[in-house]
This record gives sequence, structure tokens and C-alpha cells, in this order.
Amino acid sequence: MNYGDLKTHFDALLNRSDITPALTTIFVDQGIARIQRQLRTPLNESKTTYNVTGSTPSITLPTDFLEIISLYANEYELQRITMKEYRKLQQSAQQGKPRYFVREQQNLLLWPTPTTGDIVLYYYAEFPALVNGTDTNNLTLVASDLITYSALTFAADYYLDERAQVFETKYQQFLNEIQEQANDQELNGGTQQILPAYQYGDY
Repeated sequence: MNYGDLKTHFDALLNRSDITPALTTIFVDQGIARIQRQLRTPLNESKTTYNVTGSTPSITLPTDFLEIISLYANEYELQRITMKEYRKLQQSAQQGKPRYFVREQQNLLLWPTPTTGDIVLYYYAEFPALVNGTDTNNLTLVASDLITYSALTFAADYYLDERAQVFETKYQQFLNEIQEQANDQELNGGTQQILPAYQYGDY
């Protein structure tokens, strides 16, 4: 469904004569915002590559950033550490392949400081904003029912609608179905192994 179809379907399910187009837009947008806070699937995965050509102590997170999945420098995955650990390491102004990172507001601080190569950020991203009636994104194309019932939970709160629990139950059902499907895809295609707690040797 596109944005316009979603609103039409929402209005039909809510079935109230006192709903307005402005309220419909608010409820649908609130519903999408709620989903983005909870859903973590390939639907909202994204990737950004930073090309390092000089001393680069930090990189800036994308504006649609929600949560880190993985951060790589060339073939090595960086380890996330605490700010306390980073401050200790920072006392040594070392340059080279980065091994550790810490988040500080909208920046990822790297150590050692890279001077060349690519840094790749895999992350969960916000879905592209919907503005026009014909607009779509991955969520509207795959999970329009989830958006609709998420929006209905906000409408039920606004109107003190007695169907609130029904809407919430349906929302949780659709959310769990999509999340479990994504989780199953992650587990398919290979043997699951328990990795050792510690690894020895340098990069």
C-alpha cells in the first residue's frame, strides 16, 4: 500500500464519523514511529561506507540512524568499548587500523585513528518519510497491516475507544510475526556455533 491507501484503510477500520484527515495523518505517523522503536528486521537495515583518506578520529552517524548492527574497517569488525576505556586508550595518539569505537552523541569515536581505507557501518535505519499519497517504503509495501493497527492503537487512546485492546492485540500479533520471520531468516542456511569468549592473537 502507498501512504494514501494506508490512510483510507485506517479510516475504514476505525469507522468514526468524527475523524479528520489531519488526525488520520497524525495517527498513522505515530504508528510508524512506534514500529521504528520496536522492529529490528532486514526491512530497516542500511549500510554506509566512509572512505578514509586522512587522519579520521571519528565518523558521523547517518541522519536516519537507529541502532548499530556492525562496524567494519576493511576485513575487521570493531569492538564497542565504554567511554572510560576509550579515554584511557586515547592517551596514546596511535594511528593505524581502528580496533575499537565508542559512541558520543552523533559520532563514533575510533581508536587507533585510521588514516586510510574504508569503514563500513551496518545499522538499523528509520524508514524513509511518507509525505505524498503515492509515497511508499519497505514498511508500507510489506507490513501495511502492522502500520494500520499501530495507528489504531493511538486513535483508540485519543477517542477512549472500547476496541483499544483488540487493536493492541492485533498490533502485537503482526509485530511478532514479522520479527519472528526475520529471526528465522537469520538462523537459516548454516550451523549455529558457540564462539569462544576470548580470542588470542593480533589482527
